[in-house]
Amino acid sequence: MTISYNWLSEYLPISEVGMAEILAPEKLAKILTSIGLEVESMERHERVKGGLQGLVIGEVLTCEPHPNADKLKITTVNTGEPAPLQIVCGAANVAAGQKVVVATVGTTIYPATGEPLTMRVAKIRGVESYGMICAEDEIGLGTSHDGILVLPENLVPGMPAADYFKPYSDWVYEIGLTPNRMDAMSHFGVAKDVCAYLSHHHREVRPVSPFTDTWKADNQSLPIKVEIENTESCRRYAGVSITGVIVKESPQWLKDKLVSIGQRPINNIVDITNFILHETGQPLHAFDAAAIIGNTVIVKNLPEGTAFTTLDEKERKLGADDLMICNAREGMCIAGVFGGLKSGVKENTRAIFLESAWFNPVSIRKTSVRHGLRTDAATRFEKGVDISNTVNVLKRAALMIKEIAGGQIASDIVDVYPQPLPKTEVALKNHYLKKLSGKNYHPDKVKRILTALGFEIVKEGLDELLVAVPYSKPDISIPADIVEEIVRIDGLDNIAIPSSITISPAVDALGAKEAWKDKMANYLVGQGFAEILTNSITSSKYFDEATLATTVKMINNLSAELDVLRPSMLETGLETIAYNINRKNNHLRLFEFGKTYAVDAAGVYQEPEHLCLYLTGKQGEDGWRARASQLDLYAAKGVVSALTALCGLTDLRFTRPDEGVLLLEFYHGKQLLGTLEEVSRKKLQAFDLRQDVYFIDIQLTALLKAAGKQKIVYKEVNKFPAMHRDLAMVVDSVTSYEAMEAVVHKLKLPRLKNMQLFDVFESDKLGAGKKSVAISFTFMDDEKTLTDKEVDAMVAKLVQGLEKELGAEIRK
Repeated sequence: MTISYNWLSEYLPISEVGMAEILAPEKLAKILTSIGLEVESMERHERVKGGLQGLVIGEVLTCEPHPNADKLKITTVNTGEPAPLQIVCGAANVAAGQKVVVATVGTTIYPATGEPLTMRVAKIRGVESYGMICAEDEIGLGTSHDGILVLPENLVPGMPAADYFKPYSDWVYEIGLTPNRMDAMSHFGVAKDVCAYLSHHHREVRPVSPFTDTWKADNQSLPIKVEIENTESCRRYAGVSITGVIVKESPQWLKDKLVSIGQRPINNIVDITNFILHETGQPLHAFDAAAIIGNTVIVKNLPEGTAFTTLDEKERKLGADDLMICNAREGMCIAGVFGGLKSGVKENTRAIFLESAWFNPVSIRKTSVRHGLRTDAATRFEKGVDISNTVNVLKRAALMIKEIAGGQIASDIVDVYPQPLPKTEVALKNHYLKKLSGKNYHPDKVKRILTALGFEIVKEGLDELLVAVPYSKPDISIPADIVEEIVRIDGLDNIAIPSSITISPAVDALGAKEAWKDKMANYLVGQGFAEILTNSITSSKYFDEATLATTVKMINNLSAELDVLRPSMLETGLETIAYNINRKNNHLRLFEFGKTYAVDAAGVYQEPEHLCLYLTGKQGEDGWRARASQLDLYAAKGVVSALTALCGLTDLRFTRPDEGVLLLEFYHGKQLLGTLEEVSRKKLQAFDLRQDVYFIDIQLTALLKAAGKQKIVYKEVNKFPAMHRDLAMVVDSVTSYEAMEAVVHKLKLPRLKNMQLFDVFESDKLGAGKKSVAISFTFMDDEKTLTDKEVDAMVAKLVQGLEKELGAEIRK
């Protein structure tokens, strides 16, 4: 939410004694933050860059031709100083006796285009120049460069140019509103909060109301009837006709206000409705009265699929739930969301019908999301607007239009309000206030705060206060909401921090699971991985029809790109990889804990947890001693083995279910723990990736279940030395290392502690379809030192088994 300091000040009692200092821009920012309207930034806004600082009014005393240039002139200019300045000027229209704008030496000017320029003493064609006589584009006042600015003769030399032109400047606050603070989505709403704070902490004040009691219709020449068919979606609708308007550019003061908060001025009618929106929080809509066929406005729903062209010239298919503002023949506007092309105000519009209404927040939100129209009006309506202010706002807007756009108010206010909405009443007990806030409040202080915020005291008891909630605060419905209002106006800093807190210890049922996750995360970070967190909502375009058949689809997706819950974590991870690689971060090892989602049948959903890892690029950086190794399928397999070993699972089994793709499944016993794959070229191309990516998908629940069954057994560190033997053998090229492990394990040698592959060599000299494999074996006895004879005997069994089972040929 963007708030202008100048605009906000119009509703604050700054003119009262002592208030100007209290409400200075910096101090006001602190007040706003203290009452829950957190000021995220405070920036200077200037219509003219630099605010014309340093520029002065000058009088040209003399103007002579330059001796060395036909198009230049030498002038002397009175700038209010004891001695006139000599300035070389190239403008054709400069002449003696003119009042002009002068940039003296040391002044920085900000041209309409280009970079700022600081004036220095210059020698132009041999003549010294002590400043510049300015054109409007050279100082940011406009775009014309036809000649220097010539000002009225009555101006006094030396007068600051800013005092004459009065360029608009302001302080602009960016406020981080919480979703429940609809009441603060306007300048007047913020002013009411600030005045409540001042009334509590200083002296009682009231905001300066923008509403007046000067309302009166000029005639009844254009009465327009209003009918509400859907009273659930529209509880109140008011309107008024204005004839004889002239649609044109808005006055400068109005444009300045809108531009300061980031709004683009369009024309006086539209600008006034935008002004009222940001002043009061009430959206308005202006119709071209000529488009209201039958002089009747009907609020209703149209049939499903009805075509409607909106102001952006796009044809949209309406839903049956979309509330529409219609004339006697067709729809004119999507209620509370976006206007229609036919009924919009145009340059030739001479009569308008101005709408102010209350629309159901749920209905507006559904329509806004369905059509992807997140307008300012929809944002207000979907949070709930002040239904009691509908007519007041309409009157103010009509009077502004009459003043700025001309014309006459051509009807009385039409106000259709079938079932007036009662105020919400909330009871607050004193002991509950103390319990929730941690502070004792005097009942009179509580009443003063609530009254200042617009609450009405309905009933007062010994330990209870019954209040009626103002219509401007539709989010307040329970006692805790009232406590929040009291605490934020009184100040969170005014609540004492206790020296001790008594709590009951909680039992964390998820403690073991979270501990395992922390253990794995810490290990991966230590190995150079970085944790990521991607969006569980993703795009359906990433998946084929078979996958989408069981995918959970979003009903109220905020964009076309985010319409399903992810059935796989690969795609969201690839988005992160693509983002990094596009920024030259090519070597990545990432991991993420998350869920995927699927629907088995109506209302039957699955959301298994995963630990996913992504590897691409190199493992480390190239150095002068060695090149970094490329991350590949074996590196990924090593990560899987290390992670499962960390969980106590050492007997991992890898299988390849399909020879056509680089995909491995890994099991503990018969339990599938996950998959490891090299991402396909087709999938990489979908994300514009040109380097290999390896993806590990671990089923977290299955892994932790298996890990939980492992028993931790302590074994004394062996004090006897290990003995090593290396075997090199020639085997068929198709023989896997896993097959060699299986043969060795089948021999059941209890003193064989480890085997490690350390070399693979392939050559035609070994024979067709052959390869050489070298494995290191480690032997150890827990009770004694092994002898060479004992180790040789075990090696002989190994040789015999490998030769028999695999046809291995031991290399001597």
